[in-house]
Amino acid sequence: MEFYEASRFYIDRERKKRSSMPSRHYHNGYEIFYLVSGDICYFIGDRAYQAVSGALFVIDMNEIHKLVNAGGASFERVTLEFKKEFLDDLFAGGMPVDVMSVFSRGLPFIKLSVQERGLVERLFDHMIREFTEKPEGYESCLKTLLYQLLLLIRRKTNAVSGEQPLVHSVRNKTFEIVDYINRHYQDKLTIADMARRYGISPSYFCKTFRQSTGYTFTEYVNHVRIKEAKGLLMTGNDKVAAVAGQVGFESLTHFGRVFKEVTGMSPLKYRRQYCSIRGGLPGSMS
Repeated sequence: MEFYEASRFYIDRERKKRSSMPSRHYHNGYEIFYLVSGDICYFIGDRAYQAVSGALFVIDMNEIHKLVNAGGASFERVTLEFKKEFLDDLFAGGMPVDVMSVFSRGLPFIKLSVQERGLVERLFDHMIREFTEKPEGYESCLKTLLYQLLLLIRRKTNAVSGEQPLVHSVRNKTFEIVDYINRHYQDKLTIADMARRYGISPSYFCKTFRQSTGYTFTEYVNHVRIKEAKGLLMTGNDKVAAVAGQVGFESLTHFGRVFKEVTGMSPLKYRRQYCSIRGGLPGSMS
């Protein structure tokens, strides 16, 4: 077990195949971990959790934890670390809501809806941009964004029952299913076909998948497809209709509706906003 000195505030987003801290460790700060893509196991205290794309973890100060990527496939994550004093002067009279309580509730895993994941990802994107570019007033902006994130988590944990997707209650096939979706998201994926592939009934498949991951099958497939679509919109010149087909959507209308649910904006607006930040537009915008 190792101790690490926490940063006053630090955030980054990275794709990797192994954790930079493979041993059990703890630190004198608070951590928020968000899995953008992939599937891993996260050990927190004496409990183990299965994490798939969209999973959010809150880790208390001095809480022992460890990330394990047994499959060896690449995963992408956002790690946010801070000390409480970073937020101490955000409000003159103290915090109006005790958002720090989210770390001591014994609910490290947060199940987010598709809309909530979109909001959380936008907050992370904004924080990473402020932290990396450090424009005027960036630290005040970071404090405000962090408070918004913690408030969202507090409201969410106020409403949950405490059911957590532990590894010991997870069916062994779940990792195989998640891996298959991550590799075949562009194909037509149905509950009936997946249940048949893995030799279980459709109803049991739906129940097991949700219990294991915290998300319905459709939510998870859409989340993977939109994540891939965002990358294509940011880096390519293909039209939106072509991007929709490349990530597995048969209908441009359906793609646009799901994309807006996840990101809060249309695919075209997302592409324009991303490119305007970086000072240029891809060749084809339609």
